Amino acid sequence: MAEERAQRRLAAILAADVVGYSRLMQTDEAGTLAALKVRRSEVLQPVVSKYRGRVVKLMGDGVLVEFASAVDAVECAVQLQHAMQSANGGVPEERRIVLRIGINLGDVIVEGSDLYGDGVNIAARLEALSEPGGVLVSSKVRSEVAAKLNVAFDDLGDRHLKNMAEPVRVYRVAGQESGPWPTVVDPALPVKPSIAVLPFANMSGDPSQDYFTDGMTEDIITDLSRFNSLYVIARHSSFAYRGKSVDVRQIGRELGVQYLLEGSIRIAGDRARVTAQLIDTTGGSHLWAERYDREVTDIFAIQDEISRTIASAAVLRLQDNRLEKAASKPPRSITAYEWWLKGKQAFWKGDLSARQLFEKAVEVDPNYARGIAGLALYHNMATSYTGWGVSLDEPHELALRLAQRAAQLDPTDHVAEVVLGWCQMFRHQYGEAKRHFDRAHALNPNDIEGLAYRSLYLAYTAQCEEAIQTLAQAFRLDPNCTDQHLASAVAVNVMCRRYDEALRLGSQVPRDIWPEFPGWMAVANAHSGNLAEARSLGAAFLYNVRAIWRGSPDADDQELVRWFFLDNPIQHKADIDRFADGLRIAGVEV
Repeated sequence: MAEERAQRRLAAILAADVVGYSRLMQTDEAGTLAALKVRRSEVLQPVVSKYRGRVVKLMGDGVLVEFASAVDAVECAVQLQHAMQSANGGVPEERRIVLRIGINLGDVIVEGSDLYGDGVNIAARLEALSEPGGVLVSSKVRSEVAAKLNVAFDDLGDRHLKNMAEPVRVYRVAGQESGPWPTVVDPALPVKPSIAVLPFANMSGDPSQDYFTDGMTEDIITDLSRFNSLYVIARHSSFAYRGKSVDVRQIGRELGVQYLLEGSIRIAGDRARVTAQLIDTTGGSHLWAERYDREVTDIFAIQDEISRTIASAAVLRLQDNRLEKAASKPPRSITAYEWWLKGKQAFWKGDLSARQLFEKAVEVDPNYARGIAGLALYHNMATSYTGWGVSLDEPHELALRLAQRAAQLDPTDHVAEVVLGWCQMFRHQYGEAKRHFDRAHALNPNDIEGLAYRSLYLAYTAQCEEAIQTLAQAFRLDPNCTDQHLASAVAVNVMCRRYDEALRLGSQVPRDIWPEFPGWMAVANAHSGNLAEARSLGAAFLYNVRAIWRGSPDADDQELVRWFFLDNPIQHKADIDRFADGLRIAGVEV
């Protein structure tokens, strides 16, 4: 028996599982089980048999298959994904059964009909890293099949896999159906400890406190993001799980994170109780939990303590001293903080009451950098929505002075640096803008809004390769990004002549997201040869702009277009001319 347990052999191992299995089961348990049974008998088993594979075991939503040949394993995986895609034809998106697959070639331990060892474990780890509909393979598999199959591979670099002493070089089989963001790197566990903060629950029984609960969640995300040794998922992706009962391991796979933080806040009178717990998504175990009872005025101490403790648990012996250097300066009063939260919420909704809310924050604390930065952003952008055709000089000068003051008050606040960089853009001070965007990125490399603004700056200054890389990083951190960030991504891709990608992203954005947004889509369609759609969008662009035009009532199309370029500080004449050509093709007089 001992000799039988110790038997080893070289094998190619294919591991696969169903993406979003828990969600499918919660939606329709009986229907999911029936559909899965059909897929196994009509798709999985015939394809595996065709390529001489042996099903080692079925594991609920997963399967482990052994092959004597790595070539057979890869061919089987590619055919299996194609067959699954075909079987999903006509099935509603929320009911589709989609696989992720990992393949490894290595030594396995044989025990009866089962297999064990690193050869199996690595395949399973690769499967967990794979995107929906994708196939990941180890370097051993790629080396074995590269000269034998007409299959291309994308090199994803070295990855540190759980319980593996050495990193594994990972390759993706090119041409497979990908997730919703082809420009984004795979949601694989990064080398850095990675974490997502789920929205804290408001236990106060007062819906009006939601903004405070959400604000504290956002600030914990921001505090964690300041650790360059941590990889932190953006707010909009983690908030997508609000109110949903989803297995933590599934969330970990979907977001590509090792740790989750969740908790609750209860405010009663002048007392606040905050609970938080840190969870390891790879095994579902609870690593740390704590409860804090504080005066409401001490909420910043609670937030700071939680952030520090989580970072220590995730990084273990973290030796990064940037925590103290990059810690933002809180306002002297919780009231100022509340006004800033409300102002920020209003600003991103396009509500012009944001100005009054930011002003109240500064009234309570005249030296509150975040409040002043909010006012700067408002004044710099307000003319884009309410003042088309009027002078930009006065609001932009005021915005610049406010942004400079915010940065002086708190040199460690990345938000102030982002706003100051953006204000310099509108003065065509591109070198100064770069300095502030670079500083903001150094202070907080995981800030999704900073990345969005930075990618626009890079695109406006014809630094397209870096602009697209920055955009990809933003999408990786925030797969469930806002419409505003999607619209910004459209502008970046238009500036970088990636018109097909601009059209793909633009199809997911409401046409009224910005008054001038149809103009960006018109140019993308014009340069893609979609003339009818381009002309329709060109007309929508002119209609929207005239609806908010405050300049001369006799302004012609050329005046409206001139103002568009004032509101979009594109640096180089060649890029301006190319954009203008697109508008001209779309029927706009330029």
